[in-house]
Amino acid sequence: MKYKPKNKFMKLAIEEARRGNKEFGKYPMGAVIVKGDKVIAKSYNGLPNNDDPTAHAEILAMKKAAKKLKTRYLDDCVLYTTNEPCAMCSGETVWANMKGIVFGASVEDLENFWKKRRNEKTSTRRFIFVKAKEVVGEAKPKMFVIGKFMRKECLELMKLYDKDLKR
Repeated sequence: MKYKPKNKFMKLAIEEARRGNKEFGKYPMGAVIVKGDKVIAKSYNGLPNNDDPTAHAEILAMKKAAKKLKTRYLDDCVLYTTNEPCAMCSGETVWANMKGIVFGASVEDLENFWKKRRNEKTSTRRFIFVKAKEVVGEAKPKMFVIGKFMRKECLELMKLYDKDLKR
């Protein structure tokens, strides 16, 4: 069975990213968890005002979904996220037994974005630019990963981050 992603769910993830950016500034990233045709949970990136290093939009949405469904297993759920999920978030989709991932901006987009904005010699911040398919590729049963879905709209969110850098 081939999964057909829906614009309405990615639009919700984009709205979450904008909402989080408006509230916290920086990190305009959003995620939505869908089961069938129903939104189970949504979240934006919680890192700017949080001391939890796992407070990525995807992780926060999965936690909300698990609480709502009263199970750690998000069977038949799909993660929609504005950026290709990092290794931690991609791995969590496997452990949560999710059906698949749909993302907008790719890991290459993120790598290019950060290369232009940080000094490799002086920055102490670490990055892992690993594709979601590489992380979930060995999952059994298989999961799907659909990338660059509504990519243009998701790349627009990065302009919000640049705006925050200029404040």
